[in-house]
Amino acid sequence: MSWLDPRLVRNAGRWLTVAALAAFTAGCFQPMYAERTDGKPALRARLQGVEVPSLSYPTASREARVGLNIRNALMFSLYGEGAGGPPTHRLLMRLSTSRTSIILDPGTSLPAVENYALDVTYELKDNATDKTVLTGNTFARVSYDIPGQEQRFAKTRGLRDAEDRAANSIAENISNRLAAYFYAGS
Repeated sequence: MSWLDPRLVRNAGRWLTVAALAAFTAGCFQPMYAERTDGKPALRARLQGVEVPSLSYPTASREARVGLNIRNALMFSLYGEGAGGPPTHRLLMRLSTSRTSIILDPGTSLPAVENYALDVTYELKDNATDKTVLTGNTFARVSYDIPGQEQRFAKTRGLRDAEDRAANSIAENISNRLAAYFYAGS
């Protein structure tokens, strides 16, 4: 086996290409939540400037509870454990919910599995100009079991758990979109 073996040359060429690409792109990557070196505020500080007002739904309604869960999860994601900073932006949300029977019990024709749908339209407004800078839609679909009609509490608890899971998913989607907006500016 000589040093000019075609397999060795091919492997060396591949490793050289990988090393060159790694060297060229090494300066391009910067963690999103790291402190910035270009003088702009860090992403965490910009996210803390987003005000999340309460949603206006009738008191003690399912929509009010789900909206509160979304708001709380968003505030925790944006601010962390502390409170937000001086508000620079305002996040407005509208939500709609629905339930669909997925599987029916053949003996009773009652639902055995249902799907909970949560759709949210959101809009980020700049407080200084009151202009909309970002709009978007997000959704979550969550299924839950209904373990027989004689267990009414289990059906209600299953629906509530589905609402909570959907609310957390929506909050994560919106939080990620806001982080992308504040990091990239679009």
